[in-house]
Amino acid sequence: MKIVVLAGGTSPERDVSLSTGAMIYKALKNNGHKVVLLDVYLGYEGDTSDIFDKDEDWTKGIGTIREENPDINRIKALRKDNPNHFFGPGVIDICDKSDIVFLALHGENGEDGKIQAAFDLMGIKYTGTDYASSSLAMDKSVSKELFAYYNIPTPMGIHVRKGEDYSWDRYPCVVKVNNGGSSVGVSIVHTPEEMKPAIENALCYGNEFIIEQYIKGREFSVGVIDGKALPVIEIAPISGFYDYKNKYQAGNAIETCPADLSPELTAKMQETAEKAFYALRLKTYARMDFLLNDKNEIYCIEANTLPGMTPTSLLPQEAKVAGIDFESLCELIIDISLKKYN
Repeated sequence: MKIVVLAGGTSPERDVSLSTGAMIYKALKNNGHKVVLLDVYLGYEGDTSDIFDKDEDWTKGIGTIREENPDINRIKALRKDNPNHFFGPGVIDICDKSDIVFLALHGENGEDGKIQAAFDLMGIKYTGTDYASSSLAMDKSVSKELFAYYNIPTPMGIHVRKGEDYSWDRYPCVVKVNNGGSSVGVSIVHTPEEMKPAIENALCYGNEFIIEQYIKGREFSVGVIDGKALPVIEIAPISGFYDYKNKYQAGNAIETCPADLSPELTAKMQETAEKAFYALRLKTYARMDFLLNDKNEIYCIEANTLPGMTPTSLLPQEAKVAGIDFESLCELIIDISLKKYN
């Protein structure tokens, strides 16, 4: 197959996306496909007529994930054409020539349904869920409403738009961006004095934020592929919480899969993950994040519709325990994604 792996972009999760894209690109090349890895924003300015037959290492120049978020203004300065156009030179043309686009994007303009909707209008096939479910899952306030409707336990919280008045008096609590991922812009707030800087931090990444109750406990994740849950993985940060740095810097967290849980709790968490997958109308695959308190109460935090596929990512670790190696996982995602078009 001719496959475009689409990564990069202009979200704070750009570095994670490029790392994910590089891993997927190499796996699909090993599987015998003709693969091109593209930065959706910077694009490709060369001749695209025989793009899938070029003898080129498309991962060249992709570095490791840095501890700090990328400087998006510096990235935009690299564009030679209109920097306000999201799709870079040649991107749509190359994607249109492919059999399917493997979405390796994260965050804004990747997981929020916009690219999915654009590709639907253009007749371009892509991996993962559709535009509607992407939008539902990306909006944390809407996800919470759907979780509540389907009796999926989730931390109590409020949704606030920039400039709105709000009332909150329960500490500690968590402040996070309403439409974001990879724990970018997330703060744990212990006192009222810490609230203002936490909100200012969240507003650096969007105009809406969530304030929710802090659940002290163990952190878990459950991947779901085609509606069926994978083994549960536990994440234990060596220090602090599972923030951007601890997620993507090797050695900052201890990950255990299968998680050390009773069979009953394991089954309950997997069942809840599948229920969340259904509630958000998700298709193909996703990853649900959970907290478990000292009373063994499960809380679903959010759904990730394009889970990371980096060297430290959780979904590939879960799949491996289920007997699915990385190359087979990428192939499985493509096969299930194509069902959307049958």
